[in-house]
Amino acid sequence: MKTIINKLTMFLMPVSNMPKAKEFYADKLGLKITKDYRQSDEAWWVSLTPGGDITITLTTYNDGRVKPGFMTLYFLTPNVAEAHKELEDNGVKVNEIKDDLYGPGSGVKWFNLEDPDGNLVFLSEK
Repeated sequence: MKTIINKLTMFLMPVSNMPKAKEFYADKLGLKITKDYRQSDEAWWVSLTPGGDITITLTTYNDGRVKPGFMTLYFLTPNVAEAHKELEDNGVKVNEIKDDLYGPGSGVKWFNLEDPDGNLVFLSEK
């Protein structure tokens, strides 16, 4: 089969409160805001990136197909213990650091937390 898709560039995530979501993803997790386009409180899009070519676009626009709180995000960090401490120091409720994210013997350290809408966010050590 011929390859028709060669790269993921963006995904869209509905949020219920854009100011809280922006603060969480930009100020707490440290993602960079690349676009902030607002028509109204119900039609607002904010794109963020952890670096590279992919963006996460938060939106208050909801056509009813996806509701806030149903996403799971996985991020890599160079040092899980430092990321855990920094987030905790910034007031983010984080779960304990665990081993073996990908099953017994994988040795991948990780922890998770929830964003303001209840989306699950994992941070694992690269």
